[in-house]
Amino acid sequence: MLRIAVTLLIILVFRIASYIPIPLFNTELLSGDFGSGFLAILNSYSGQALARFSIFALGISPYITASIAVQLLQTVLPSLKEWSKQGEAGKQKSAKLTRYMAIALAFAQALLLILGVGSPLQQGVNQSVWVYLYMALTVTAGSAITIWLADLITAKGVGNGTSIMIVTGMATSLPIMITTLGNKYLGANFTWGNLGIYSIIMLLNIFILLAVIYIYVAKRKIPIQHANRQGKTDSNIPIKINSAGVLPVIFASTLMSIPLTIVELSSTSTGLKTWINNIFSSSQPLGFILYIVLIVIFSFFYTFMSVNPSDMADNLSKQDAYIPGIRPGEETKNFIARLLFKVTVIGTTFIVLLAALPILTTWIFGFTAAEASAIQIGGTSLLIIVGVAVETTQQIEAAANQDQYTGLF
Repeated sequence: MLRIAVTLLIILVFRIASYIPIPLFNTELLSGDFGSGFLAILNSYSGQALARFSIFALGISPYITASIAVQLLQTVLPSLKEWSKQGEAGKQKSAKLTRYMAIALAFAQALLLILGVGSPLQQGVNQSVWVYLYMALTVTAGSAITIWLADLITAKGVGNGTSIMIVTGMATSLPIMITTLGNKYLGANFTWGNLGIYSIIMLLNIFILLAVIYIYVAKRKIPIQHANRQGKTDSNIPIKINSAGVLPVIFASTLMSIPLTIVELSSTSTGLKTWINNIFSSSQPLGFILYIVLIVIFSFFYTFMSVNPSDMADNLSKQDAYIPGIRPGEETKNFIARLLFKVTVIGTTFIVLLAALPILTTWIFGFTAAEASAIQIGGTSLLIIVGVAVETTQQIEAAANQDQYTGLF
């Protein structure tokens, strides 16, 4: 209960602080119009703090980007790859590098935000270099505090802090999606046909919710036997159908948002902006294909990084255990790798379909850019929120069971 209370208190602090405006910023001219584009996705990550130009405008997004960069670098740089073999010490080094990189990215993104979107709004206000630098440093500090709060949830609360902070922000996009749909189909344009379309979209989101819950609890059990002095004992190793969770969706969205955000905040030519938008916006055919490809890549990448067949085979040998009909060692490793690949194909197919459904819905029903953005963010938010909720619930149940077992001794 204490961990749950700590988590709720941190979420409350984050939400209250997200309404604190950037000092010296001219909020009177702020329209808060981030209804379309990938700035809307970043806005949803920060709980609408970006639209308010709050000190928490960037939220946790720089940390997500830094995490992607560090984990990709660990696959190509030998020095960083060595950290993965150093156990807890290696994890601490990776975490420290991720934080440093996140702060650097936060400062760069804050400057782009202030100079790109914020500059036209500073009419009649001191526009010196030092004022812009001060505002950028304030937003960077806000992002650093968000990262610290996420780490605090991981250490003292329940669930993964980064995921909880993302969900806290994205939960605000669901009412926006419902309101947007309500205004379109149940407002002045109400007809029985529009009511049917509204019902179909709501049922689609309920289907996403139920499908995510199913895919998270589904497991493929590998039977194993232990040879000991009392004879043979049977047990199993459960492998989740979707071991990567919602990380592939989060990382794919974040990675595609980087070039779009840069061109949206900079004075780039219209032709280049259109070209970048066609490639990296998931609402465009090419961008949609890239989005799906990235989800597939990240899904397999994180699955085989979190579930290592070689380590599993070694652990079985050390525990004097084996898979019936499979020889210990190399044959066991290959068997687990093949099974993990098949399971990941199923899990990735589910995640791809669920991530694609909101986008396909906007194409089928011909939504405007702002409406499409609200629907896509709402669908992605639902996917992430339910996934994190299931993971957090499982962690709470595991902690409760551990406390019960501890109380017996």
